[in-house]
Amino acid sequence: MQELTSVTFVYAVQEDRILAAINAGRPEAWSCWLTRRVVLAVLERVAEILATTSTLAQRAPVELRRELAAFEHDAAMAQTAQRMFAAPADLLNASATAAELVGQLSITNDGDNFRVELHGLRGGGAAGVLRRVGLQRILQMLQDEAAKAGWLATPSKPQSTQALGETGPTQFRQ
Repeated sequence: MQELTSVTFVYAVQEDRILAAINAGRPEAWSCWLTRRVVLAVLERVAEILATTSTLAQRAPVELRRELAAFEHDAAMAQTAQRMFAAPADLLNASATAAELVGQLSITNDGDNFRVELHGLRGGGAAGVLRRVGLQRILQMLQDEAAKAGWLATPSKPQSTQALGETGPTQFRQ
């Protein structure tokens, strides 16, 4: 299993799937295809996990929790912005060629850290521990690709006021 140190998501129209390129361009690179069913389940479940594990939101009155979650999200986008960079197309093409279908994706909470594991149907995989802000960044990247695919119930605008302006795929490095 490869250690997750960077990730890029890109929607592939011809596959109607999202490519998750882990550590693209490195010897420990691994990639997998995420189906609509997996992506929508992850988006829903991780949003719940982030909302229920936020110490900031838990200390606030119920009527303010939504605003605090939005504030926490914006802060995470600002805090992780310097770790975003353009992903070269040739690396993504190589990742797509080698990608396997994801068989299992799990996210477990350990305080302010989250362990993310992806297992492919052919036996490959990647795992890593992310801080809360990193998980929020990855969730936003995945949501952006799901919106491009038209998989969300309503077209999504980036949740953050700090959203990136690039039109091509971006990579997040821990």
